[in-house]
Amino acid sequence: MKSLDKDLKILFVDNHLLAVCKPKGMLTQPNQTGAPNLEDLAKAWVKKEYHKKGNVFLHPIHRLDKPVSGIVLFARTSKALSRLNAQMRERAFIKTYLAEVEGHLPEKSGELRHHLVHGSHHARVDPTGKLAHLSFTVVEERPKTTVASVTLHTGRYHQIRAQFAHIGHPILGDAKYGATQSSPHIALHHSELTFNHPISKEKVTLSFPLP
Repeated sequence: MKSLDKDLKILFVDNHLLAVCKPKGMLTQPNQTGAPNLEDLAKAWVKKEYHKKGNVFLHPIHRLDKPVSGIVLFARTSKALSRLNAQMRERAFIKTYLAEVEGHLPEKSGELRHHLVHGSHHARVDPTGKLAHLSFTVVEERPKTTVASVTLHTGRYHQIRAQFAHIGHPILGDAKYGATQSSPHIALHHSELTFNHPISKEKVTLSFPLP
């Protein structure tokens, strides 16, 4: 497995795509603060690896919140970007996360459906909002927490964090959404991504378990 550096693992690369595992605490894209971000590091790697001159074309197909770790997929060509964005609109992507939540969930598996609105970098349940839908399966019960595999059926802002907090089981370490148990990081990781390759049309499944 190639690496951008000792902490950034490349999961997949070809002429059209690049998939990288983002560590917790790193931005997906640059912002006004100038903080290190995955997109700039990935562009620098492509430039060096392929001896590119000038600007590098590289666009994220989806983003992860700064405190969340896991798989981020980039398009390396405009054709790939267009076709993957179309798949996103058609909800053809399957995104699975591992989440450790406070307390014990009342069921071993189930679905959550809420309507969410967001503002000021926070999401909340509100009947006027957009539908947020996910399914979950319990992987492990620990003394004070539960580890669940979570599959998104919609892609709303802070969806997993807001929905589990709303049912009284915030993500471990997610103080923004009411977590009370101490943890150095928010316990949410994008562990698996399935989509159709934009050129070959073949199904691609990328996975990266928790470090």
